Amino acid sequence: MTIAADQNTFGIYDAKTNFASLVERVMSGETLTITKHGKPVATISPIEKPVPELGELIEQLEGTRSLLRLGKNDYRKLIGRDDH
Repeated sequence: MTIAADQNTFGIYDAKTNFASLVERVMSGETLTITKHGKPVATISPIEKPVPELGELIEQLEGTRSLLRLGKNDYRKLIGRDDH
């Protein structure tokens, strides 16, 4: 892979050839620049999206449980907390 001096700029061919590894870098927080004939044409950056807290997810499941009319034991199995 040919890497520009700043380590975050890639030509189109290199970006295409190494796309999966570039996506991994973006997922870890990096912003990358793609060039065509040495000129920047695009950036790839992480999506600023908050990850829901566990409590929020459980509240959402509680709402779903009541909508689906699941019993409490069915719900506990659904979330992997079946203590039986």
